[in-house]
Amino acid sequence: MKECSIEKFHAQCPSRELFDQIADKWSMMILAVLADGPLRFNAIKRGLEGITQKALTQTLRKLERNGIVARNVIATSPVAVEYEITPLGRSLIEPFKALYYWTREKMPEVEAAREAFDKRMQESA
Repeated sequence: MKECSIEKFHAQCPSRELFDQIADKWSMMILAVLADGPLRFNAIKRGLEGITQKALTQTLRKLERNGIVARNVIATSPVAVEYEITPLGRSLIEPFKALYYWTREKMPEVEAAREAFDKRMQESA
C-alpha cells in the first residue's frame, strides 16, 4: 500500500475514505445533535432541519459501521432504538467544534469572497 500524507491523498489512502464518511453533509451535525446523550431516530431528525429519513438512516448506518455511533435496541413495547456516540466518536467532538467555530468566525470572509467571485463572473459574462 502506498504511503499517505497530508499533502497527497492517493486513491487507496484509507484516510481518504474515512474523511469522506465523517466529513460529509450530515455526519458532523448528527454528532453535534447526539453530543448531549442518546436519542431516538425522530429526536435526531427533529434536530436536523432539512434531513430526509433516507439520508438520516444512511448516515447513521455509516457512522455505526465506522464505530462512531452505536445503535441500541430498547426492550419496550413497541421496541425502540436509540443512537449514541461511542468513545471513538467522542474523540471527534473537539475537532468538529473547532471546525464549527472556525466557520462562524470566518463566515464574513467567506461571504465577501463569494460576493467578489460572483461579481467577477457577472462582469466577465
